[in-house]
This record gives sequence, structure tokens and C-alpha cells, in this order.
Amino acid sequence: MKFFLDTANIAEIEEAVSWGVVSGVTTNPTLYAREGGKLAEFHDHIKRICEIVDGPVSAETVTLKRDEIYAEGVELAALHPNVVVKVPTMPEGLAATKMLFDEGIKVNMTLCFTVPQALLAARSGAAYISPFIGRFDDISEDGIEQLASVVTAVNNYDFGHDVEIIAASVRHPAHVLQAALLGADIATVPMGVLEKCIKHPLTDRGLESFLADWEKVKNS
Repeated sequence: MKFFLDTANIAEIEEAVSWGVVSGVTTNPTLYAREGGKLAEFHDHIKRICEIVDGPVSAETVTLKRDEIYAEGVELAALHPNVVVKVPTMPEGLAATKMLFDEGIKVNMTLCFTVPQALLAARSGAAYISPFIGRFDDISEDGIEQLASVVTAVNNYDFGHDVEIIAASVRHPAHVLQAALLGADIATVPMGVLEKCIKHPLTDRGLESFLADWEKVKNS
């Protein structure tokens, strides 16, 4: 399973890339706003991320009509070869995705919650489909069960182009574990979750023990 970093924070991206584990980045308007982003600087910000990450960088459209989404997607895709246009799962989004697909522009269809949505997204030409996990948890439903169904259903068919499933809205390492066991192609995670994935108390305890024993060697 590949890891994408779900952030618009440049420092986080640089640090995660230095670990050698990040294959791409996903952003959205909320993440960009959280960084104090300004409209006039948005395109430059996306280009900066693309310079850091050697992989797909999802930049989301913010319009609702197919022609507007398409025009916005073409503009975003022109920023850098790594840009993937993020489009919401809705009828106008499907139409825009088909238009972008016909232009050879990759789309990440976001805000996907059901198998029918995922199948329609794949059929319209989406290269990536992002089923959300954590938002199901927020309403006391099982997001992992929905992810499992999406992975199974999409893998049942040949859509004539590559389709990868991104486990999105990941809240903790258990989501990462479950997504990996289900065969999701990618998990897109916040920096905090990525850091928790590498931490374990037994690792910390073992390191402390090794260092303490080495101190004994040095002082012998």
C-alpha cells in the first residue's frame, strides 16, 4: 500500500518526504485554508508541493457545474505534470470527470461513500477514487465495511484504465491497518497519523534498553 500525505503544510510534506515513505499528496480547500492560504497564492502553493513530491498531488476544484469544473481542472492540470484534479462525487462531477479523462487529465473523485458511487466514478474515467472512512465513524456507521465493499466491487471489473482506491478520512493507525488488509491501493493520512504509524511503546522501550546497555559498554 502506498502512502499519500493529506495536508497543505509545506514543512510537513518536506519532513515526510525525507523519510522516503510518501508517494503523493492530497489537499483540499479546508487544508489550504488551515495554512492561512490566499486565493492569489493557491496555484504557486500547489506548484511548490509538486516540486517536493515525486508523485501525484491532488488539487481540488471548487465549482459545481460541469463546464466550470472542467475549465478549473484543465487550469490546475497545467500547473505541473504531477497534478491530479480532485472532483466531488456528484452528477456534474461525473460529467466533468469524463471530459477531463478525454483530455488525458487524471481525476481523483472525492467524497465517495458507497459502492454505486465508486463504480460510477470508475466508469466515468476517474484514476483515483477516495472512499471516506472517518466520516462514517462520525455518524456511528462502519467506514471500514464500506471501504471493503468498494475495494471488492471495483476490483471485480476492468474499466479500461487504471483505477486506484485511496482510503481517505483516515483518523488513526487502525484505519491504516484495516485499509492495508483490505487491499486498498493507497492510504492518504495526516502527518499526525503517519507519525503514530511509526511509533510503538515496545520500540521505544527496546531503544532505551539498547542505549542504556551501550552506556555500560562505553564505561567499562
